Amino acid sequence: MNDAERLAGYIDTWEAAIADFLDLLSDLDDADWAVPTDLPGWDVKAVASHTAHLESVLAGRGEETADVGEPPHVTSLMGAYTEIGVVNRRDTAPEDLIEEIRSATAERARILRADLPTDASAKPDLIFGGVPWNWETLLRNRPLDVWMHDQDVRRALGRPGGMDTPAAAHTADYLSEGFGFVVGKRVAPPVGTSAVLAVEGSPVVAVEIDENGRGRRLPEEPAAPTVRIAMDRESFIGAAGGRRTPDPDRVSVEGDAELGAAILAAMATTP
Repeated sequence: MNDAERLAGYIDTWEAAIADFLDLLSDLDDADWAVPTDLPGWDVKAVASHTAHLESVLAGRGEETADVGEPPHVTSLMGAYTEIGVVNRRDTAPEDLIEEIRSATAERARILRADLPTDASAKPDLIFGGVPWNWETLLRNRPLDVWMHDQDVRRALGRPGGMDTPAAAHTADYLSEGFGFVVGKRVAPPVGTSAVLAVEGSPVVAVEIDENGRGRRLPEEPAAPTVRIAMDRESFIGAAGGRRTPDPDRVSVEGDAELGAAILAAMATTP
């Protein structure tokens, strides 16, 4: 698959994720919008406001400014940036938030389709917050971000679903790639340690700690790894997304139990 085909695939997945998210938001009751999510300081409306903010910037509607203050859940520059969209939409009606997401993403999709990017390493002309991303990172990130927030809303409201969509598979596969970093840099076991991550519905990831302390990806799963961790997609997303600790009954750890527990504790790779 060449760059153009891969990037076009990311756009397809993002559009599908947006459509699903809009369907979910459009089905909410008035009280649902104030329900807290797993994200500190953010209720359902804040999650939707954040999405509306980023998609509006990417659609060319301009950067926003706001005095976000010093809320305790904002702990980084990027956190302060994403809070801008929440602050600026506190008085926005839910139906207007839905329409903003709908119109901004429709406009952005039209722009992208009119001039599809073909070089994954090139820098987009327009990006939010000045992040130094190329087309590969930007277009690969957007379906992940949208789908993760779809799931934030679903968990908050007790509306499970969406685990078998293209965006779900995209997100799980993408986050699985961070397993080597988690094992090698965060847990840092001895050289030669091997670890396997088996997430239901995603390719198995096997890594081995090399002489530089990195979790080097192995071409196939070893017959007897030091530890093997297996779980369903929902449990993995909650852990890798830093949302929730997985239910022990839904996680299988074979081999070094102490190492497995340390890896699970360090699993979060995205806010």
